[in-house]
Amino acid sequence: MHQLTRDQARRLAVQAQLLDADRPDDVVGIAEQLGAIKIDPTATIAPAEHTILWSRIGPTYDRGQLAKAVESDRLLFEFDGAFRPVSLLPLMLPAMRRWPRRESSRQWLEANDAFRIEILARLHAEGPLLASEIPDTAQVARPPDGWYGPNQVVHMLDFLQRQGEVAIVGREGRHRRWDLAERVYPQGLPEYAEEEAERLLNERRLQAAGIAKQKSPWTPVGEAGEPAVVEGMRQKWRVDPEALAALENDPGGRVAFLSPYDGMLFDRPRLRELFDFDYVLEQFKPKPQRRFGYFAHPILLGDRFVGMLDAEVDREREELRVTAVHEFVPFDEDELEMIHAEITDLGRWLGVDVPEW
Repeated sequence: MHQLTRDQARRLAVQAQLLDADRPDDVVGIAEQLGAIKIDPTATIAPAEHTILWSRIGPTYDRGQLAKAVESDRLLFEFDGAFRPVSLLPLMLPAMRRWPRRESSRQWLEANDAFRIEILARLHAEGPLLASEIPDTAQVARPPDGWYGPNQVVHMLDFLQRQGEVAIVGREGRHRRWDLAERVYPQGLPEYAEEEAERLLNERRLQAAGIAKQKSPWTPVGEAGEPAVVEGMRQKWRVDPEALAALENDPGGRVAFLSPYDGMLFDRPRLRELFDFDYVLEQFKPKPQRRFGYFAHPILLGDRFVGMLDAEVDREREELRVTAVHEFVPFDEDELEMIHAEITDLGRWLGVDVPEW
């Protein structure tokens, strides 16, 4: 049983998320470590997938690196709203083959079997297609909700992706282009039994987290890693032993602005327990109820969350407009200088000016 201080626990999390002073420079390597790079079009600063990579690599990150890794090299693939390394695909396939578990989803698929066959036949004959290029001939419709409109083609393609029958081959703007999975995913992948695949997935989740609660529904890691306790806490934790060993060569911290969809922020209970950071995304709150801004980016300084950056790119004026830097505790002179420097680097990466604020 490892005995950890809270400082050590936080550093484990920061290092596992590649947010320490030792910046990586390889998009695929980052995806291998993080497991997933969230895709989201909200671009007050930049889309989430690019902000997440910039937060790790810094101003040398080129957006073309991600497109090359996904569409040319095929070392990353898009699934369920995130780019993932191909090394995870064989671990995901056993669960994909038994999807769906929900009875209502099974019934919808059964009722639309002819629709499903039509889509697969069209992709087989015509190659990669946008959803808008496929006729909607569904026999039974799912009602629109907050994420989907009335077009049943989008529903069916997402269902078929979850079953491993179709895959996203690329994008045109924000629109996904689909093809048969057998023509997108690499052939000859290793085969795993479902139990073994889940065990290996748990190890990869812990690798990305560094430390996670043993029974966390946010970061399910099962029995991966080794048991640990954190000072002042009663919960049982699991730690990645390789990450723990790497603490001996801690490169130190830095400033990082995190997209609201960054994986570092996903496990909200862990943020509260280890970082004393009660994070709330205010994007969907009415304006009068927002404290920090519509899409404010949390500011990580070393192993502490110290504030929120409320900023937006003004496309017409070609400048990064900083509305506010909210300080949880007043910054000292050195901290303020570091945050200013990171804002300057952000503007340089975006290719826009940064007016005084």
